[in-house]
Amino acid sequence: MLVAGTLSAYAVYRDLFGKIRQVKVTGLGRRPPGYDSSLNILVIGSDTREGKNSRFGAHIGGQRSDTVLILHLSPGFRRAVVMSIPRDSVVPVLACPRVPGSPGQAAQPGQIEQINETFSNGGPGCLWKTVEQTTRIRLDHFMELNFTGFEHIINDLGGVRICLPYPVSDPRSKLHLSRGIHHVMGSEALAYWRVRYIGVGSDLERIQRDQYLMASVAQEVKHTNLLGDPARVLKLVSDIAGSLTTDSGLSQSAMITLVQSLRHLPLRAVHFVEVPVVTYPPNPNWVQWSGQAATLFKAIAQDRKLPRVHKHRHGRRARPAGRAPSAGPGSPSPSPSPLTGLSRHYGGITAGASVCSDSRAFQGPLGGH
Repeated sequence: MLVAGTLSAYAVYRDLFGKIRQVKVTGLGRRPPGYDSSLNILVIGSDTREGKNSRFGAHIGGQRSDTVLILHLSPGFRRAVVMSIPRDSVVPVLACPRVPGSPGQAAQPGQIEQINETFSNGGPGCLWKTVEQTTRIRLDHFMELNFTGFEHIINDLGGVRICLPYPVSDPRSKLHLSRGIHHVMGSEALAYWRVRYIGVGSDLERIQRDQYLMASVAQEVKHTNLLGDPARVLKLVSDIAGSLTTDSGLSQSAMITLVQSLRHLPLRAVHFVEVPVVTYPPNPNWVQWSGQAATLFKAIAQDRKLPRVHKHRHGRRARPAGRAPSAGPGSPSPSPSPLTGLSRHYGGITAGASVCSDSRAFQGPLGGH
């Protein structure tokens, strides 16, 4: 009976993992070296409207990288760094072949494009190549998740908490919430993740808000022991398998090992940071990586302690010195930020951060003041 049960469970997992779309990534060019047994995974949030995602706007063709992250896991999974790359970042135009769903692109020396256009033109392989060539961080795998998969993750968690210092009413994302703490399920969490037309309408502010949402997700995973419950993990895999794409090198056993290892990672050891950027002079709606970005990339590539940066929040809209952002009467009071070490210096937080500490991510003419 034990053997039969084990084989049955294996068959179920094999069937589920078989529904995950896998693609072979080739043509990466001269790759940066790997320095140790760290694991670097490119995480892509795709805004494709194909299949079940057509309910988000079937008239919108193609796909763009709504979110670009690098998940860095130190040897032995002792700590993790999640680095956000703004989707308005400019990157060089590299040669990428045509792949299903993407037309490909020819190299254009001296020319630039937004990084979400890189994904649109060449798919995950092109984005992988561009990120590797520009950051010099050797990537091991990629994971691409669409809108439907994101909603499933939040729903399978039982929802997550978000904290709004100001009311949000955005008809574009269909997000309408009063100020205060909210327990949101998949559809509202997705709208909150994607909303840009609040505050100053900046992708940098959106990344700030998303860091707190990722922290809230991590806290919920830890609190409910999701990764330690095989039945819930099985349901989660079942729900997101059809929404997930990975490289062909990411095997079923590697994914299971990854889940098991992350289960024991303490919240204080998970850091969310962002690439330091400055405005791209020819187009104020775009950003380019600042000189300090190279130092950050090198530290991640070599799994070293991240160095300090010298400018406050690397070009974000900073509040006047000595003035705290006002959330308005009756709204949640921002608690002291738990930023420590590397997170504090790269505009980020740890996974243990209070969800009510992100008032600055809402400041501007489209939100609070």
